[in-house]
Amino acid sequence: MSVPPIPFADLPFSKSEYDRRLTLTRAAMAERGIDVLFVEDPSNMAWLTGYDGWSFYVHQGVIVTHDRDPVWWGRNMDANGAKRTAWLSHDHLRPYDDTYVQSNERHPMQHLSALLCEMGFESACIGVEMENYYFSAKAYVTMMTELPRATLVDATALVNWQRAIKSHEEIAFMRRAARIAEKMVDTAIERARPGVRKNDLVAEVMREAIIGVGEDWGDYPAIVPMCPSGADASAPHITWNGGEFENDQCTFFELAGVYRRYHTPFCRTVYLGTPPDEVKRAEAALIEGLEAGLQAARAGNRACDIADALARPLEAAGIQRGARCGYPIGISYPPDWGERTISLRAEDQTVLQPGMTFHFMPGLWMDTWGIEITESILITADGPAETFCNRPRRIFVKS
Repeated sequence: MSVPPIPFADLPFSKSEYDRRLTLTRAAMAERGIDVLFVEDPSNMAWLTGYDGWSFYVHQGVIVTHDRDPVWWGRNMDANGAKRTAWLSHDHLRPYDDTYVQSNERHPMQHLSALLCEMGFESACIGVEMENYYFSAKAYVTMMTELPRATLVDATALVNWQRAIKSHEEIAFMRRAARIAEKMVDTAIERARPGVRKNDLVAEVMREAIIGVGEDWGDYPAIVPMCPSGADASAPHITWNGGEFENDQCTFFELAGVYRRYHTPFCRTVYLGTPPDEVKRAEAALIEGLEAGLQAARAGNRACDIADALARPLEAAGIQRGARCGYPIGISYPPDWGERTISLRAEDQTVLQPGMTFHFMPGLWMDTWGIEITESILITADGPAETFCNRPRRIFVKS
């Protein structure tokens, strides 16, 4: 491995950790017959190289081969960011100039294609992340045009799957993020009362998110806080506005603590006033299902076992919940903190392994109200899942 421009001691992870990640990725490439992999997902870029920057609004990526260090490729003005955050030597940074940015005359993939030819891959099997927020249809068409002798294959989530089992170093980051998540939820519960404006409460929550806990500073989340109230809480992805909290309404807070890009999501619900019986019955069934799901979240069981355990108490209470109830979590960038691989739902037969981490997210979104009581969990070698956060599993009632 080339000498890094900055010491590994100043990077988020050790040299052996980055070596482990590359070894896993290369083995997956070999199994698929992929000669070279182009990774544009910023979470995968950071996971492989340490690169961290808000530059994913333009085309960028990491080129992974079998016999040399990865190559960072991106906008020229972001190359210094790669020098400051990635373990790669400077001769493995290959930027393009600004004439390619948001141009109607040229496309960054023309530059990337020329670079791949220069590296000897003009006739190679090239893996690209086709189903990805950051890899556009124009990018794919341009590569097809510029690399007529190459074979482009779908390598969507190839790297994501290598991230499924977390190392001890990664889990340590998620534990730090969990302490931040607890502080955020505590602030939301304490501040929620009639007459408080939503934006004022979210400002307090985000302040705590960024301050962090002790020496563990907080990073920005891949998803902004969700805090719908009343009928709005029937929709899981409504954020905030300038309206005030009101009596006789549920509000759920879907938040995540973040430490060095590692996310630990955590959700709790507040009711201002006296909850009606239908909300109380749903709460009881949801908590019973959540507890059952945690017991089913064991190494050797399957992802569907968690979903099935959750479903039984809900169905007994007459509640139908068709959505998946969880997904893997770890390192992430906007617009999503999930890893987009395993789903906690009835159809997913993936076997759970120690070191897997999930947001177990059994929210209920009814016609005129909604509640969320969730846990971020770690699959352990023995016994049920460990929860990263430690707060009561209930609706917090404030009269």
